[in-house]
Amino acid sequence: MRWPRGLTRLCYGGDYNPEQWPEAVWADDVELMRRARVNLVTVGVFAWSRLEPAAGAYDFGWLDRVLDLLHDGGVRVALATPTASPPPWFSLAHPDALPVTADGVRLHHGSRDTYCPSAPAYRSAALRIAGALATRYRDHPALALWHVHNEYSAACHCAHSAAAFRRWLRHRHGDLATLNDAWDTSFWSQHYGDWEQIGTPRATRYLANPGHELDFRRFCSDELLAAYTDQRDLLRTVTPDVPVTTNYVLGGWVPVDHARWSAEVDLVAIDHYPSQVGIGAEEQTALAADLARSWARRSPGGPGWLLMESAPNLIYTAGRMHTKEPGRMARHSLAHVARGSRGAMFFQWRAPRGGAERFHSALVPHAGPDSRIFREAVALGATLDQLSEVDEGAVHAPIGIGWDAESWWALQGPGLPAELDYLAEVSAAHRALWQAGIGTDFVSPGEPLARWKMLVLPARYLVTDAFAAQLGEWVAAGGQLVVTYLSGVADEHGRVRLGGYPGALRDLLGIRVEEFWPLAEGETLTLSSQPPGATGSFWSETVRLAGAEPVIGYAEGPLAGQPAVTRHRVGSGTAWYVSTRLDEAAYRWLLTSMAATAGIEPTCPAAPDGVEAVRRSTPDTSWLFLFNHTDRPHRVPVSGTVLIDANRGPGELAHPQPVSEVLVPPGGVAVLREPSPAPAAERGVHDPQDIRHV
Repeated sequence: MRWPRGLTRLCYGGDYNPEQWPEAVWADDVELMRRARVNLVTVGVFAWSRLEPAAGAYDFGWLDRVLDLLHDGGVRVALATPTASPPPWFSLAHPDALPVTADGVRLHHGSRDTYCPSAPAYRSAALRIAGALATRYRDHPALALWHVHNEYSAACHCAHSAAAFRRWLRHRHGDLATLNDAWDTSFWSQHYGDWEQIGTPRATRYLANPGHELDFRRFCSDELLAAYTDQRDLLRTVTPDVPVTTNYVLGGWVPVDHARWSAEVDLVAIDHYPSQVGIGAEEQTALAADLARSWARRSPGGPGWLLMESAPNLIYTAGRMHTKEPGRMARHSLAHVARGSRGAMFFQWRAPRGGAERFHSALVPHAGPDSRIFREAVALGATLDQLSEVDEGAVHAPIGIGWDAESWWALQGPGLPAELDYLAEVSAAHRALWQAGIGTDFVSPGEPLARWKMLVLPARYLVTDAFAAQLGEWVAAGGQLVVTYLSGVADEHGRVRLGGYPGALRDLLGIRVEEFWPLAEGETLTLSSQPPGATGSFWSETVRLAGAEPVIGYAEGPLAGQPAVTRHRVGSGTAWYVSTRLDEAAYRWLLTSMAATAGIEPTCPAAPDGVEAVRRSTPDTSWLFLFNHTDRPHRVPVSGTVLIDANRGPGELAHPQPVSEVLVPPGGVAVLREPSPAPAAERGVHDPQDIRHV
């Protein structure tokens, strides 16, 4: 496995920006890092103007001293290429490399990400600074990892981008006839007769062409990936034994297909900042970690992944910051470790005095080390040291949830019957199983399906013929499939499949949907059958049976008496269809009932509601993580030896003898070494819950 060189413990640290501070502060920083047991820091990620103050003129002296100090202090370095923030001299010398918005406005220097990823001058300058760093520090003993760029996410509509987009379209479609067919350009007189007639999807008078917009999102992902691999290949040539990665940022505005990118990074690294204040932050943490672990299956570095950035003590919501309660930083960090992260990293080490993110969370806050935040950072470092043995453990998840960035992009396009939030649909499925204590993976296009007993496809809008056939074979072989509304409706180009919805999946699901019935905001429909009081919202459909049988029906409204949820037996498996947004209780009931019939039970069946359980295991050992997300203590029956006990302070020895139960305090965490691995995917159920018909 390609991983940071020289690290034998879980990674702990974060972004360190010494260029923002007088040199006298650096020695204090290293001493504080030693106190907190920090062993890895990212350096130089936004330092381009200090490293190359003029074109081709470098100032590495300060960075030499920083890396020497860190090495002497036992801290290793993820050395960043600073290409996310070009310096002022570059923007002045190459105004054509400044980004242009879809409205045609050219942006100016003064923030981060102010560049066009397709501009030749930018790509050349990025390679030049990356090469200079690689040449100078190739043999430095602190170098453990290359951190390329930062949070690739930029899109541009300038002439450079338009030319690159046309080249990409030629490669994808081959000729204009194929492109015109894929985009259905006969609509609104958009038929193209020459490649030069095609630009990026700029702002238009009314609705844009959805095929045009979808292909542009694909292009942006590929163009940014090319910018990354340019630097990666150069770094690998100079330092072939140093792994290379970049940090993924998550969000609907990010034009990056992280699943596809993961085959190109030596380790998957994510940044995660929850946006919800209540228990939703814990749900978002679990979802992000499960995504990262699932993407890491494609990485040549193996299944391990790394939480590269998170906020120590703040949750960023719309318009304000929420302070994390005592212990929540550790709980979030260990939740990532439980799901496969090989450490916990933060942005940032020391809070800056000025700049746009002067109030961003940091391990050393403005108040300094005499603060709750830093004391919790020291405690977390001690805790992570005690958990080094879990590093090789894998997480077993018997249920897969479909993940498709391209369907997400297509559902953000124009002219749809309702504004559907793809991430919210995926999150609802994940949340239902998370609340039930059942482990989940995410399944990306092209992956074999045999490893999962059950698969949930929320709003899988784009479905290829090949994927439809793969699903059919998997279900027939015994798989349990759940498909929700707006799935299979369109082909890979975003063209609606004719003959009735859900298009490519009609035969597999044994249904035919004639009409969509989107519901008004706040409107709900009562549903029949189990569970009592179940409702649907947001969406409903006219579902005609074509081999399937009804399980839950609509009990009111124009669709009263018609199926809302159906089941179709195919070979040894079953394909289910959900035509409305079930309320949380009903969705959880449906998915957990299906899991039970597939022989899947919770990771820790004895854990009470509000106590999350995650297991990592090797062929010889397993580790059980317990997280109490409630405001009262809970006793959990267990079998094992306690490694981490929230009732004891960091560094205190946990109970050395096997225990039969553990008390997890409010907001606390416990970790146990179990006598033998017992992944949930390998356990059966004795009394599965029956799912009755309407």
